[in-house]
Amino acid sequence: MPTNIHEIRQKPSDTEKITINLGFVDLGQVDLMVQEGFYSNRTDFIRTAIRNQLERHADVVKQSTARKSLDLGLRNYSRDDLEAARHAGEMLHINVLGLATIAQDVTPELARATIASVSVLGALHASPAVKSALADRTR
Repeated sequence: MPTNIHEIRQKPSDTEKITINLGFVDLGQVDLMVQEGFYSNRTDFIRTAIRNQLERHADVVKQSTARKSLDLGLRNYSRDDLEAARHAGEMLHINVLGLATIAQDVTPELARATIASVSVLGALHASPAVKSALADRTR
């Protein structure tokens, strides 16, 4: 048995997969736009449509982000961050619009001792054990 085997850490994806249901006529129109060369594929069409709507409503998103005190973008919480909060006697309130990541080496006990609430609009990446430990504090 070789002893030089190392576990390769997977790079976190910078996208999140979603599923949508479209009526047959709408789907046919999307396919027609792809066939006519306006878009490279269905995904390209859907991403463009979503970005156009987000741009159209950018002011509302900006105002809501400020009003709700959300961190915008990527926010990582390391074991050191949580240990520092515990040492300072502070509880963290995680409010993120984007991607919040709690490091894989954070134990459920440390998470419960230092995280008072979790509100993520987007995606939360954490171990299943940490997510379970914070389930009653997650909105």
